[in-house]
Amino acid sequence: MTNTLYDRRSFLKKTAVLGGGAAGVLAAPAVLAQAPKILKMQTSWSASDIWMDFARQYTTRVEEMSGGRLTIDLLPAGAVVAAFQVMDAVSDGVIDAAHSVSAYWYGKHKGASLFGTGPVFGGSSTTMLSWFYQGGGMQFYNELTQDILGLNVQGYLGFPMFAQPLGWFKNEVNTVADLQGLKYRTVGLAADLMQGMGMSVAQLPGGEIVPAMERGVIDAFEFNNPSSDMRFGAQDVAKNYYLSSYHQASEAFEFIFNKDVMTDLDPDLAAILKYGVEAASTSNTALAMDNYSADLQKLMNEDGVQVHRTSKEILDAEISGWDKLIPDLEKDDFMKRVLDSQRAWVERVSYYELMNAPDFGLAYEHYFPGKVKL
Repeated sequence: MTNTLYDRRSFLKKTAVLGGGAAGVLAAPAVLAQAPKILKMQTSWSASDIWMDFARQYTTRVEEMSGGRLTIDLLPAGAVVAAFQVMDAVSDGVIDAAHSVSAYWYGKHKGASLFGTGPVFGGSSTTMLSWFYQGGGMQFYNELTQDILGLNVQGYLGFPMFAQPLGWFKNEVNTVADLQGLKYRTVGLAADLMQGMGMSVAQLPGGEIVPAMERGVIDAFEFNNPSSDMRFGAQDVAKNYYLSSYHQASEAFEFIFNKDVMTDLDPDLAAILKYGVEAASTSNTALAMDNYSADLQKLMNEDGVQVHRTSKEILDAEISGWDKLIPDLEKDDFMKRVLDSQRAWVERVSYYELMNAPDFGLAYEHYFPGKVKL
């Protein structure tokens, strides 16, 4: 049987020697010779943060799926604008895209925080990322960014982050009383929450946290995860690390694009930028599971960090704190509609999730007894 497939490179070599007569045959590959479209994307992370690795997983996938027609020039925080300024920079066309989190532009409208750092009704970050794509969340996001704030952007969320630790403390904090008066770093509505619990809150980018701790500007802080925290030296300024918290339990990365840039791209390239977020979400999750868990062991075994689970008293106080904040948030019509949508989604979806989920802690205790105090 004759093989009708042939090697493309062999075909090009053979036709190249035919001279001008081959011009018509080779017209199509001229498209492939076009220079790639280069997009400038800045993150809100320092060059050494593991989140730059996550961003590179996205850019690599976009470049490979586009066959080289799209190239992304990935820049760390501060390369063009400050970490908290990427939303404005994308909207104004100073950069083409950004990799950040929505809480970083909370100063524009507190509703930004509802897309990652909002009240916890019982849904995980996976639950809330699903709300963004299937429960109307993206439509609310577009309404806030494009209609209410008039920003020239298109955004997507990806990578359902693990619940953020309560964070790093110089001394043990087991009761709400232990938190009183501490100067603490967090962002978004979590700042309102923790301030309501008696802390004095500063909103700082990740790269400024350790210097602020060293100067005494803050006494305690959270950023996000063991790997990022370890890379910027959290273990050098505090030794008590508290995992589990409701202050930021359902965040995701925010991928922001200038709307004109997206409109001007060929439709297939715009689709690659959009759906590349979903592809990177899977790879980010795997990379996070590997690195976060391994780095937590290093913090404990090599750096002498004491790892604790946040007490039930503090967790209960966080839920009560959200209860106090919500009525004020709901005075804003937009935020009321978003919160109503999130509650309805969580009530239905998390009912299924919680009813269906086996007790993984029970199985873990069976095979690795005594390791985790649940």
